[in-house]
Amino acid sequence: MIHVMRIVMQPARRSEKDVEQHYQDTIVRPVVFDDHADILDASVAEQLKQLFPGGHAQMWGVVPGKRDVNVSRISKMRPGDWVFFSGDKRVYFGGTIALMWRSKELATRLWGTDHAGSTWEYMYALSGTRGFDIPVEEVRTLLGWNPKRNIMGISVLGEEDSDTLRSFLTLDTAAAALGPAPATDEAAADEAAVAAYGGELERTAQRAQRGEQAALKRRLLNGRSGQCALCGRSLPGSFLIAAHIKKRAMCSDDEKRDLANIAMLACTLGCDAVFEHGYVTVAAGGTIQISPLTGEVPEIGAYIHHQLDGRTVTWWTPNREPYFHWHRTHTYKDAPPA
Repeated sequence: MIHVMRIVMQPARRSEKDVEQHYQDTIVRPVVFDDHADILDASVAEQLKQLFPGGHAQMWGVVPGKRDVNVSRISKMRPGDWVFFSGDKRVYFGGTIALMWRSKELATRLWGTDHAGSTWEYMYALSGTRGFDIPVEEVRTLLGWNPKRNIMGISVLGEEDSDTLRSFLTLDTAAAALGPAPATDEAAADEAAVAAYGGELERTAQRAQRGEQAALKRRLLNGRSGQCALCGRSLPGSFLIAAHIKKRAMCSDDEKRDLANIAMLACTLGCDAVFEHGYVTVAAGGTIQISPLTGEVPEIGAYIHHQLDGRTVTWWTPNREPYFHWHRTHTYKDAPPA
């Protein structure tokens, strides 16, 4: 069964001295497994080495909390879930939970103890990490939360909120030690729900969106052909799509109507996909910026370096910069902040 990825919100305010020290110690400087072979459980060490052949990984942990308040929340977390680190009113870092385990001894060595004598013994290693710069207010608005709601303690979002964030921010899962499928087969339940649904599958909104896509494409195409804004190749219209620079679902009504600036032509030969999944973005001024994470997928890196490395996008203008800026801070697979 395919794991249904949930979103975990991990409060971690780097303006707090202890949090910043922990972030530097085990995120900026990943933990080397062999340095802790004397206390690292043998089965955990073996799984870590399989997941991280380089012999090191970024790690974080959670304290049990007063009266074990966090334990029930931690029990909902699974390898394959995505974690967002938030603090000081921003979401700034995230990645896939690769492995979870409990080790009071290792946590104490890495991070010491808090004022109550507890340590962050519910540990997890992260893969596929990347940086963000998203105001928490934007997350509240996107998910329909109360405007005053804060992310106070670690929490696992429900399926609907998780799907919304995963889709709108184009989150790709990385390596994770997925265990046996849980007793409840969510995939089968989803299939049964679709089979039982008697309503219209092609919604009016979907038809309207396809109409909008067609109108955008007609506006951008020069006759039957056009030029990919990223690679610059001139191609037949059937190989080009009107790609929203800022994800359409995140646009205001005014932005959706900004037909002159909100979209660009991108080819289906690869450019649309690498932009959509954040492996490239466009810097202020138009230079193509390549994600440092392309090395994790050599085939994608080879395409980007062959077709896009060193290019300047002539489609960039000051009027389009706000949309490109959104892509850089929300979709682009940036390096984790140091």
